[in-house]
Formats: sequence, C-alpha cells, structure tokens
Amino acid sequence: MITMKKPFSATIKPSGAACNINCEYCFFLSKELLFDEHAQRMSVEELERFIGSYLDAQPDGDVELAWQGGEPTLRGVAFFDKACELVEKYRRPHQRVHQSIQTNAILIDDEWGRFLSDHHFLVGVSMDGPQYLHDIYRIDRRGHGTFQKTCEGWRVLERYGVDRTILCTVNRANSTHALEVYRYFRDDLGASFMQFIPIVERVTAADAAIAEHGWRKTGESKIRSVLYRQQGDQVTSRTVDPDDFGSFMIAIFDEWSRHDIGRVSVQHFDSMLDCYFGTPSFCVHSPVCGGDLAVMHNGDVYSCDHYVEEGYRLGNVADSDFMEMLNSDRQREFGERKRTGMSQECDRCPVRWMCWGGCPKDRFVRQADGSSLNYLCPGYRRFFMHAAPTVIRIAHGLVLGRTPDSLMLPPDHEGSAARRAYDR
Repeated sequence: MITMKKPFSATIKPSGAACNINCEYCFFLSKELLFDEHAQRMSVEELERFIGSYLDAQPDGDVELAWQGGEPTLRGVAFFDKACELVEKYRRPHQRVHQSIQTNAILIDDEWGRFLSDHHFLVGVSMDGPQYLHDIYRIDRRGHGTFQKTCEGWRVLERYGVDRTILCTVNRANSTHALEVYRYFRDDLGASFMQFIPIVERVTAADAAIAEHGWRKTGESKIRSVLYRQQGDQVTSRTVDPDDFGSFMIAIFDEWSRHDIGRVSVQHFDSMLDCYFGTPSFCVHSPVCGGDLAVMHNGDVYSCDHYVEEGYRLGNVADSDFMEMLNSDRQREFGERKRTGMSQECDRCPVRWMCWGGCPKDRFVRQADGSSLNYLCPGYRRFFMHAAPTVIRIAHGLVLGRTPDSLMLPPDHEGSAARRAYDR
C-alpha cells in the first residue's frame, strides 16, 4: 500500500533552549532542564540525519524549513552553510525548499547578512516595540536591555536586502501602546511583515511565585528554576490581559485597514482572510492542529513547540519516520482535541469560523459544562467581532479583483452600521 506524502512543518531548534539573552517571559528557557544545559548543540551528523529524513517525508513542491530556538544563530554561520549544502544534497528535483530563521538579531553581523541574503532566508526578528517597551522584558543575563543590539542586527539585514519580518510579543507592558508599537515597526524600521503573539504564562499556584522571577536561574540567584508545563490556572504578571489584547489588535486593525492594506502584512489579519476562504493557514486559528512538530537539537520530536515536555515526545529522527510520527494515534488525537475539546461557549460563538478557540495551550478557564475556555477569549471575541465586517468586505473585493488601495477604509470610517448588522 502506497502512503501519499502530505505537507507538514517543523520548528527546528539547533541550539535547543540555549539563548544568549534572558527574556523574562520566555518559557522555553526552562526547557534547558530537560537536557544537559551545556550540550545543546545539534551536531553535523544529527543535522544530516534530520534534513535527509525531513525532505524524504515531504511531497514535491514547496517545503518550509523553520529554524528557531532558544537562539539558533548560536550555532554559527558554518552550521547553516552546511545545512544549505545538505538541503541541496537531499532535496528532490521538484522540491523547493524555503528556509527561515527566528532570531533576537544580536549576533547578526556582515557575515550573517551576506549569508542570509545569498541563501534567500526569511529572517524573523523578535522585538517588542520602541526601546522603553522592548527593554522591559527583553533583557540580557546581566539584566540590561537588548534593544540597541537588536536594532543594529535589523539594520545589517536591511543593508543586505534580507527579507525580514517582526515578531512582537504582546505582554502586560506594551499591550496598552498598540499604535506606538505598530507605527514604530512600520515607520521607523520600515517593516512590512509583522506577527503579534500574545504572552500567556500559565502557572500552577505552587509555582506562581517562582515563575515571577522568570524561567531561568541566573547569576547568584538562590531562586530555583521551574520547568514550564502546560498546567495550572493562574498566570504571571507579565501575561497580557485579555481585554487589553483585544484592544491592542483592534487599534492596529483599524490603522491597517485605513492605511496599509496591501502594504503591510499582519499575520492575524491574513489568517482571518484565509479562514473566510476556507483555507486556514495559522495553526492558532485553525480547526485542528498537530501538523507543526518541534525538533530538538538531539533529534527528539515533540507534538508542538509549546508541548516540549513529558508525554508529548513522539520519537527521534534517528529511529522514527516523520510520517509515522505525524500519523500516530497519539498525534492525531493531539490535533483533533483542539476541535473536540471546544466549549459550548465556542460552539455558540458567531466568530468561531475565524477563531476556532485559539491555541489549546491557553484553554484553562474552566466552564460549567466541564470544558475549558481560552484565557484570551474576551479579547479574541471583541477583536474578531470588530474586524469581521471589514474582513468580509475585503474578501469580496479581492474576489472582484479590486486593488488594495480601493479596499482601504476612509480615515473617519467607523463601520458601526456594518457591525450592528453583523451582531444580529
């Protein structure tokens, strides 16, 4: 029996959870506790084994290779040059491999700029807004802000013409500064691709006080580290307030819909359009998940980047086939649980078609029916209800072949009548 290959994605962590900075909200730093802290380096042998297996499991056509961390640039240019060599060795003639890397940009210099440009990498740079917002949580191991070094890296990428995007976390500090954040990225940095990722640090009551100090023990600290797990019904003080997240996204959506349709790509807005056309592309707002694996530096494969913990390890690339891991009963159940585990509140929601309950990791608000609602639900609902009429109008305009400029709303547009109609 021939099994048809189907596309899937993986987040590859060549330096494991190791990072050269110490962002206070970064839960992944705690994953060092799962491994030898000083040996989180994917070897060349492991790299070749992974790339060969990964490309063999993918169908022909476009294939995505997404490098992340920790901080992946810690492995150095030579490692990624070898990765490119191995991609050419193992890809089939009709496979088109697109590589991306997510970085804090601190190590980006001219050598990196030339390499990333020559090999057509898409580079995501993590930044939380202008300096006074970015430096609140994105600090180094000495507690100093990282803004200046990140900006220097961004400018190197710009100088070499590297395709780049901004990944901005929405946290308790910057969530009430939406337009300042968005306009800084658009106008000062010249960014035309942006992602806004809400920070939700879920903790148990027993670990709450420890988690407030961050996820990595540093220096002479006597506070023990705690391994982040998807457990508990409390959140840290760094976690974004749901209503603030909704207001943040509404403010940016209104700015975008008046000035930037066709000029700036925002992941959430693209996702809403994809959902309207029945082709959800963003796992957070898709009906099911489970198609985006996490591959650690030692070849261990986990169900998802957010579930690198006990009970979610699917195997290792040394002895497990990617398609077998993806099609295993455990991974299928993991993916389907997103749909089957939705609450009655979600089932009744008029914007379920563009939300789908959000990421399962954030579903920990217990409901009367025994299910759990997404912590961010109040913000998601308000944002999606606000944006839906405009998204539908844009979608219809695209079908009719209208230009992006003609789809933008006038500066004084409120859209209240359309929203009242949608609410009904």
